[in-house]
This record gives sequence, structure tokens and C-alpha cells, in this order.
Amino acid sequence: MADKWIQGAIKNPGALREKMGAKAGENISKEKISSKISQLQGEAEGDKKLSEAKRTMLKQLVLARTLGKMKK
Repeated sequence: MADKWIQGAIKNPGALREKMGAKAGENISKEKISSKISQLQGEAEGDKKLSEAKRTMLKQLVLARTLGKMKK
């Protein structure tokens, strides 16, 4: 089970790709992921809070960035 943690972490495969407007099978560039993370974190500065949908997207983006750094 420990070697299959990624499958458990990804509840809705393709959800981030759909939100980012990428076609099926098309990779999302690291630059797009980083810029979107920065944008969402900028919206949450100070006392401001993100909506539930934006928080979910931020979590998906951070996971995508982490998985992109992993070796195959």
C-alpha cells in the first residue's frame, strides 16, 4: 500500500488538466503551474481567504509540482 500512495492522493484524475484548459494527453508546463500557484498565493495574502474551489486548485497544483519533481 505504501508504494501506491499516489493513486490514493489523486481523487479525480484529469481534474486539474480540465481546470487549466489543457487537452487530454497534453502536459501542463512547469511554468504554467508555477505562475498559477503564485497567482493564487497572491490572492490569499494577508487576511484574505481563498474560496473552496481555489483552495482545492492550489492543492492540486502543489501536488502536480511535487509529482513533477519525482523521478520515474
